[in-house]
Amino acid sequence: MQLQGYEVHYLTKIQFKPVLEKNPYINKVFVIQHKIDEVIDKLRAEKYEHIIDLHKNFRSLTIRKKLGARATSFPKLNLRKWLFVNFKINKMPAVHIVDRYFKAVAPLGVNNDLKGLDYFIPAEDEVEMTLLPDVFRVGYVGFVVGGKHKTKQLPVEKSVEILSGINYPVVILGGPEDHAQAEEIIGKVNGPVFNACGKFNLNQSASLVKQARAIITGDTGLMHIAAAFNKKIISIWGNTVPEFGMFPYLPGNDQLSKIFEVKGLSCRPCSKIGFNKCPKGHFNCMNLIDGSLVAGAVAGFLKN
Repeated sequence: MQLQGYEVHYLTKIQFKPVLEKNPYINKVFVIQHKIDEVIDKLRAEKYEHIIDLHKNFRSLTIRKKLGARATSFPKLNLRKWLFVNFKINKMPAVHIVDRYFKAVAPLGVNNDLKGLDYFIPAEDEVEMTLLPDVFRVGYVGFVVGGKHKTKQLPVEKSVEILSGINYPVVILGGPEDHAQAEEIIGKVNGPVFNACGKFNLNQSASLVKQARAIITGDTGLMHIAAAFNKKIISIWGNTVPEFGMFPYLPGNDQLSKIFEVKGLSCRPCSKIGFNKCPKGHFNCMNLIDGSLVAGAVAGFLKN
């Protein structure tokens, strides 16, 4: 999305700055570590004409009040999400969150160009294939094990089941906190698997996603980065559901996305975000995923 004729500033948490600072459509990035008071005086000094609120929460409403500029937001649909989570009544529209975001900029005359997402990797973070073992340099599948919430992550045994069915090099992607889990998976899989967890920063991981033949992922940030690069994506859904509008955004390229989920579970979705463990204890939303079907979908993608 580009706002013609406007200077665009972005406010975010400090950990997300690397995602934004090389975006040529953003003129300034402001960050906070803990509280909005850290930057509110700097924001006031900018004398904004318009605020686009893509959070629509207490913090963003406070910022809007303190800055006093005209503001627009989008339909967050919290009541409908609550009904879906608590009563399994699905009143969610079949509209991606990205398209709902465009409601916030409609008053500025901004329209969706239908070219999908953008992600800009700094030149210094582009990963050379020489940094990977030889067998991975001619092609690999990216397998994302990380995720903010455990109920969005595949269990180790399910990961092993999927990777054991893939006759192709695999690079496991995640943060430092995922390294041990990736090592456990590698110890149970025969075949070339490289543990990249914790060895690369976020933008470098994005570079590995960009260079992969296909990506297997849960409902994670790297899934959306993969969509920005129009990668072939196999997304596996646990306690959350695509109906929330967070599935891979690939306008005009839906054939690049295959979604795997266990439909018909009376407990799913159990949250719009996620938990540290399954509230029911069985984790059937992930444990009942058919790993052979996932591996077959990967094989189908690799043929093309």
